[in-house]
Amino acid sequence: MIDCFDNPDLTLEELMHRWPQVIDVFLRKQMLCVGCQIRPFHTLADACKEYQLEPKAFRAELAEAVKTKREGLGPALPVDVADAP
Repeated sequence: MIDCFDNPDLTLEELMHRWPQVIDVFLRKQMLCVGCQIRPFHTLADACKEYQLEPKAFRAELAEAVKTKREGLGPALPVDVADAP
């Protein structure tokens, strides 16, 4: 597992910026964190508490998303709205 996912100070903003492939996990779980204005201040622990998720299992799911993208399923690039048609 990616150790820094255990960092209690890691904000959702930083998490999604460093590893944009985790955004898919948040969206699959229908979590509103991706577009939330509080994202720069909330941590994984905050999100797990808000959505009643088991933190260890959620971190493992995020780590798996990062690992899968690194193993050749394509790059996970941040989407820039300015590039949208």
